Amino acid sequence: MSISVGDTLPNVTIKTNGENGPEDFSTGDFFKGRKVVLFAVPGAFTPGCSNTHMPGFVVNADAILEKVDAIGCMAVNDAFVMDAWQKDQNAEHITMLADGNVEFTKALGLELDVSAAGLGTRCKRFALIANDGVVEYLGVDDKGVDKSSAESVLAQLG
Repeated sequence: MSISVGDTLPNVTIKTNGENGPEDFSTGDFFKGRKVVLFAVPGAFTPGCSNTHMPGFVVNADAILEKVDAIGCMAVNDAFVMDAWQKDQNAEHITMLADGNVEFTKALGLELDVSAAGLGTRCKRFALIANDGVVEYLGVDDKGVDKSSAESVLAQLG
């Protein structure tokens, strides 16, 4: 069962890339006491994610950050890949979150089995808005980038 509006986000330790390489990252700490936009992609450097999804958040980062405290981007990739993708996309205003073991994704109930394509388990494409860890908006896309786009998130933020 997937997480829903009104639910509290789970506290899971994942990774981010720090000054000295991968570091533990607590999702509970990231969301605690602030308003956060989190968007997730099936994979860094994949065409839809690199050409459509991430660029919308890069272009709209300032407008989004006027309404929230932080923007996070998560994928089932390692912290090194997420760091390289952040640099490639000029996404310095976005916190990159590596869920390499699919733990946070599974805790959210938003995993996607693409093993038939040789990609294993990934994360569904989604975006959410959380206030103090409580989900206020959740947009999950089965195809394309619509409910999880930066523009949809901005519309939800008013």
